[in-house]
Parts: sequence; structure tokens; C-alpha cells
Amino acid sequence: MKDDVHPNLQLPTVGESAYQRIRADIVFGRLSPGKKLKLEQLKADYGASVSTLREILNRLHSERLVVAEGQKGFGVSPVSITNLREIAALRQLLECRALEQSFRSGDMEWEGRVVAAHHRLARMEERMAQGDRTQTEEWKRYDWQFHQALISACGSKMLIDNHAAVFDKYLRYQMIALSYRGEIAAREHALLLECAMERDAARACEVLTRHVAGGVEHALATGTIS
Repeated sequence: MKDDVHPNLQLPTVGESAYQRIRADIVFGRLSPGKKLKLEQLKADYGASVSTLREILNRLHSERLVVAEGQKGFGVSPVSITNLREIAALRQLLECRALEQSFRSGDMEWEGRVVAAHHRLARMEERMAQGDRTQTEEWKRYDWQFHQALISACGSKMLIDNHAAVFDKYLRYQMIALSYRGEIAAREHALLLECAMERDAARACEVLTRHVAGGVEHALATGTIS
């Protein structure tokens, strides 16, 4: 409620709010690959002016989540097997580098963040394993939060930001394919937690390599990405 808002809290502008919502809708697959983004429809859906929406779409174009189609306007970026493999390779490269630095620098507070993030993810994975698919987006958010927690002590904002941008693109493919690997992925997450507590970066990178590669192959096996 309005009365509960801290006086120093900066609320997002209409433009920033619309940007975050459109971006999330692309990442989580609610705006499907190749979909035409018509300004008047976006204006009605997101409550931003046409000029603001043009700025947002150009911003998303720079992030390669939207493509410019000349005089035809904008569309959601398409997907491809080649692109997925490239994104996965880049994610693995960035995350392994960040893991090494984070494991060296992580303190007790970092350990607490990692343990808490894994607990939330593991509980959600238990629900998914029981056949509950009503909270798929929450599951992937917890997945994102766990991997971000693992690298959060790396000491490089640029590395964290670049990893987050790449992870979002990887996540988009996971959502499009509705790819859930069940117990295998949950076990890999548990191993990553164990490696973090033991500060075993080399083993963590081995687990992460299998984790990312397994996610790619499972997504491709669904046949939804061409």
C-alpha cells in the first residue's frame, strides 16, 4: 500500500516498469519467438506511450531480445539450435570464471545466501518432481537466484551483469521448451551447493558443464526449438 512505501524508495518510472514487464514476458516465453510487436497493442497492454515504447524496443534490440524489421517495426527475436548452443557455451564460460572468484572470496554471509537460495530451489524442485507445473516461472526464478548467489562474491559487477544477461537468454530457451530434467538437475544443484561449501571450484565447473550441456540437450529433445 502507498502508506507502506519508504519515503526514500525510488519507484520505477512508467517507462522502466514497461521495459521490465516486456523483457520478462519475452524471457518467460509469454511473448513467443517471432511475434510481431505492434506499438498500439503494446500501448494498451503495458500503459506506455508510443515514443517510450520505441525507446524500450530499441533497448531490447540492443540486448538481442527483439529484432528490428525495417519499415515493418519490431518482433521478438527468433530461436535456433545454433543460438542456444552459443548462449550455453557463453554462460558456462562466464559462470565458471565467476565461480572460481566467488569461491575464493565468499564469506559466511555469502554461504548463507547460497544455502538459502538452494533451499528455495530444492523445495520447488520437489513440487515439480511431484507433477506440479503451476509454478514453472517461480521454479526458474529460484534457479536463477541460486546460480546468481553462487557467483555473488566474485567481486566483479561487470561479470555478474554479463552473466545475468546471458543467463536470461538461456532461461528463455528453457521456458520455450518447458524443459525440466527432474532428479538429475536437482542432484546437480545439490552438488554445486556441496562444492560451494567446500570451496571446490574445479569440481563445481565440472558439475556446471554437465548441468548446462544436459539442459541444452533436454531442451532440444522436446522438438520445440528449430
